[in-house]
Amino acid sequence: MVQTEKTAQATDAGPMIAKGVDEEPLATNQRDLSGRLNWFLVALCIAYTGFHVAIMNLYPLETWTYRMIHLSGGLFLGFVIYSALSLKPDAENQAAKRSPLELALAGAGILGVGYGLAMVVFAWGGLWFAGVRAPQAFVFQTFGIPLLVGTVAALVAGWFFPERAKSRVHWSDWVLAAASIAVLGYILFNVGPIRLRAGTALAQAPDFYAALVGVILILELTRRVAGLALVIIAGVFIAYSFLGPWLPGFLTHRGYSPERFFTYIFTDQGILGDPIAVSSTYIILFITFAAFLQASRVGDYFVNFAFAMAGGWRGGPAKVAVFASGLMGMINGTSAGNVVSTGSLTIPLMKKVGYPARSAGAIEATASSGGQILPPIMGAGAFIMAEVTGIPYTDIVVAAIIPAVLYFVSVYLMVDLQALKLGMKGLPKSELPKFAVLAKQAYLFLPIIILIYTLFAGYSVIRAGTMAMASAAVVSWLTPYKMGPRAVLKALELAAKMSIQLVAVCAAAGVIVGVIALTGVGARFSSLLLGIAEQNQIFALFFAMCISIILGMGMPTTAAYAVAAAVVAPGLIQLGIPVLIAHFFVFYYAVMSAITPPVALAAYAGAGLSGSDPMKTSVEAFKLGLAAFVVPFMFFYSHELLMQGEWHEILHVFITALLGILLLSSAVQGYFFGNLGKLLRVVLLAGALAMIQGGWMSDIVGLGVGLAVFVYQKRFVNARTLVRGSD
Repeated sequence: MVQTEKTAQATDAGPMIAKGVDEEPLATNQRDLSGRLNWFLVALCIAYTGFHVAIMNLYPLETWTYRMIHLSGGLFLGFVIYSALSLKPDAENQAAKRSPLELALAGAGILGVGYGLAMVVFAWGGLWFAGVRAPQAFVFQTFGIPLLVGTVAALVAGWFFPERAKSRVHWSDWVLAAASIAVLGYILFNVGPIRLRAGTALAQAPDFYAALVGVILILELTRRVAGLALVIIAGVFIAYSFLGPWLPGFLTHRGYSPERFFTYIFTDQGILGDPIAVSSTYIILFITFAAFLQASRVGDYFVNFAFAMAGGWRGGPAKVAVFASGLMGMINGTSAGNVVSTGSLTIPLMKKVGYPARSAGAIEATASSGGQILPPIMGAGAFIMAEVTGIPYTDIVVAAIIPAVLYFVSVYLMVDLQALKLGMKGLPKSELPKFAVLAKQAYLFLPIIILIYTLFAGYSVIRAGTMAMASAAVVSWLTPYKMGPRAVLKALELAAKMSIQLVAVCAAAGVIVGVIALTGVGARFSSLLLGIAEQNQIFALFFAMCISIILGMGMPTTAAYAVAAAVVAPGLIQLGIPVLIAHFFVFYYAVMSAITPPVALAAYAGAGLSGSDPMKTSVEAFKLGLAAFVVPFMFFYSHELLMQGEWHEILHVFITALLGILLLSSAVQGYFFGNLGKLLRVVLLAGALAMIQGGWMSDIVGLGVGLAVFVYQKRFVNARTLVRGSD
């Protein structure tokens, strides 16, 4: 009976194009467990997400304790779910053959980590059952070296003797997971003293070994879930901490001992600092919200609604990608991940209506990256900005509205002008969902509406996110995909798995932030930026833009902004730029690093789906997202673009910025009321750039250029008249 109702509804609404569009495929090194092992993992995932939701809403926990459980739980799940290397489907039935070297590593790994974990368990057992707060000296004095040796042995074994089957967990990963529990147990047992002595000459050897093992585990999991780029950057910063005395110029510093460095890094000045603070609260909460939307199929509705609304327009699938990918990218927090999920649907359809393969991949990448700057969620960037700057979250969301509108209007114009230039059409109505039917289900937008309303009604971000999550479950009761207890548990499981990457990258970003705080390189960089600004302030801003993009290349958005905020933003603030403007400036370029050649993760993901050349796709994505590279300079000159000022001033700069975006899009695509030659494209681009400053004179210049090209394109005048003027 239920199946009949579903079929009838689908028929009434027309063909439903999007089905499971927000479900990401398994990564090449992600395991697909079954049987009792899978049930064990599912239970851990549900407990992990449920713990966070309960602590945030019902029973607040001491800060270090909560963040350490968040981090170590993510590490444990990550090593169980993700293999050290890519898995092979044909390895399921192959018997594991252990070489003598692997057996030796297994012995060292299991015995070393086992001993370290046993000492931690012994200490906690004495506390719980005998009330012994200070265990015998040998307990922690002897636990560190075996733990480190065992962790390194398991790490090496995972690299050189990996388990290739998707349904099995290699012994080395169980050892690494156990090591994360040992680090958690030691730090929580000694959390009070460690707060006082970490990063000082009083730091003890066990503190050092626990912190060192923790950093190793974080970097290894980051490598597995986010690639080598962030690991290499973190490694460079770690090396910088020790090589400072031998470096020239503003990079030099006195250097630090390993004990002081690693114990300092594993405090709330580094790994347990702002990135993990945001990851353990706002990020995991909104990932859970996204998981509820996915489990209730509301995400599918968003995409089908976009197809019903825009699928029939010229170049329809590209415009659907702009709407749907922007919305889904705002929620899920990862540009490349959103490209893979929604792009698997939109990219083939874009190619079907005539977009070249590289354009299809680039459009999806550009739209998905734009989701990171789209309020109210902004892919978790807004939460980190609020944490770092102390500016209220709602103020950040309001400030983000106009820049986000300008970005998406620009991308929309880009795809529309390209469709017009190439004579494309949309998808036939017979292949699209019926807008009238889907419009009656607009109540499925309620979770987003409730989120926005509660935020601006004065509720905390956590309370607003929880209410939005609950509303997603309630709204599903009005659809054929009603969320019962099983679906809720499935959403909690999905949320834990989706959060692992961000837990790892936030912790790795914390390493970098800790190095910056310890060495003071951020302040030295600020002085360098000030020195450049004395020559030319625009050059200083351009330099800051380049550094933000370079720091973000190959990194997820969350980590990219966290690092750029620590390195670049303080220098801009010292230039006299307001805090909000400075952080938005670096945030935009950190986000756009995902589509900036030569390392453009989102564009590369789009190229993989479209079958195009990755470099050509990234160049195309850079062109499509060009507005995002111009808008920060616009709100540097005109703070009104971030809602700073009187309403009439805000309206003025918004309207002129829209005109500038139109001229910019037309220049890039070479179409402005007809095809443009190279010279006219340059002229139009100059007119667009003239409007960056936001003053009346620059606006008149831009408007004059646009009007002149329009008149010429409409053949009201010819080239000779334009040059000589009319009598």
